[in-house]
Amino acid sequence: MDATFFALVALILFFGLITYLGVPKTVAAALDKRADTIRSELSEAKRMREEAQALLADYQRKAKEAESEAESIISEAKAEARRLTEETNKALGEMIERRTKAAEVKIAQAETQAIAEVRSIATDVAIAAAQSILASKVTGGTADSLISKGIADVKAKLN
Repeated sequence: MDATFFALVALILFFGLITYLGVPKTVAAALDKRADTIRSELSEAKRMREEAQALLADYQRKAKEAESEAESIISEAKAEARRLTEETNKALGEMIERRTKAAEVKIAQAETQAIAEVRSIATDVAIAAAQSILASKVTGGTADSLISKGIADVKAKLN
């Protein structure tokens, strides 16, 4: 009997003792438990990945909606700005037109008043000149009647 025989017997006894003590069942149960833990962790990771993808899709959809809403608001603001500009320009044009008409009316009134004043002054000057000429050249009752007649004629023609 040599050492190889004793090694073989020790190996068989070792395997028999391990089997008797239930070590293979314990190792298999530990491996099964570890496999179940890994499986549950993988399923949890898969579920979390799906949730993350769903959230990402939701946020992308919301971002697109917000972008389209912002574009809509911008286009509405531009349209409102154009409308307000048109209304302001129209109101400004109407105001300028009213003020121009008012200024034209005032100018016409001032022109009419100036013409009336010039006529009045011209009448007074003409009357004074006629009186002065007639007073120096004509004397007596004839002078008085000519002066009165001339003054009446000048007033009638100038007014």
